Amino acid sequence: MEILVWTLILAAGIALLVKGADWFVCGASELAGKLGIPPLVVGLTVVAMGTSLPEAAVSISAVMKGNAAITIGNVVGSNILNILIILGLSAAVTTLAVKTNTVKYELPFLTGTSILLLIQGLDGSIGFADGMVLVILFGLYLCYLFIPVKKKGGADGTGAVTQRSGKTWKVILLCISGLAMTVAGSGLAVDAACAIAERLGMSERFIGLTIVALGTSLPELVTSVTAAKKGKPDIAIGNIVGSNIFNILFVVGISSLIRPVAFAEGFRFDSAVSAAAALLLIVFCAGRKKLRRWHGAAMLLGYVLYFGAIV
Repeated sequence: MEILVWTLILAAGIALLVKGADWFVCGASELAGKLGIPPLVVGLTVVAMGTSLPEAAVSISAVMKGNAAITIGNVVGSNILNILIILGLSAAVTTLAVKTNTVKYELPFLTGTSILLLIQGLDGSIGFADGMVLVILFGLYLCYLFIPVKKKGGADGTGAVTQRSGKTWKVILLCISGLAMTVAGSGLAVDAACAIAERLGMSERFIGLTIVALGTSLPELVTSVTAAKKGKPDIAIGNIVGSNIFNILFVVGISSLIRPVAFAEGFRFDSAVSAAAALLLIVFCAGRKKLRRWHGAAMLLGYVLYFGAIV
């Protein structure tokens, strides 16, 4: 009976996380439009990072509560899920065209950051200095996103900005409410996940890699699969790549600045799988710059094999 209660609390926490992140992204996008920020910049930053807000909230909350295994497990588990499950499902729905810049720059950068995380964790923890490196790389990544857009003068190259009609106070209230729901949901999710792990004899690593990772990846899942069905591959792929980079550089970076994050030996395997999944994307996309349905099937099979290895 107690397990059922904690499961319901976990579900409620994840629901708050997902809805809160959705409200925050909508509010932040609207507010950015009112402030004159080009729509393309909003899409590259607010929306992509907004879908990773649940991971950030859960991971930072977990490290503050001393549950570091959930912090790393959530980030690495979400990154593996994002590529093998979410992009796998998206590619299975329809063939996804991939931009040349994504294959040449973003995917190698994602692979490199995944390998860097593995190297940083070889000594058993991600410390303050490691966190500083990750945060600095995140700043450089933002520069990479912003500078080309600034040179073009906006989303359409003319500097035009979409006008927003909502009242400013309502938009600000939506942002605050979304952020509050995300924070509250993260606290519930972490507490419930730890309680379930303890009562079922499961490790925090396993819970973080599976249940929590899946729950916090729901925004990416909905966004990418919907985008694929609507014939918008840039959103489907860009959302995943951007979110994975954000998860490693910002989420782990900020978490380790607050408190050293323990990196258990088991996470070496998980981090290696995360890096291999990113490398697999490069291999699949390098030729014709497309993710085909058989690629999607291969990625889904890859996750089944990975899950079998950690059970």
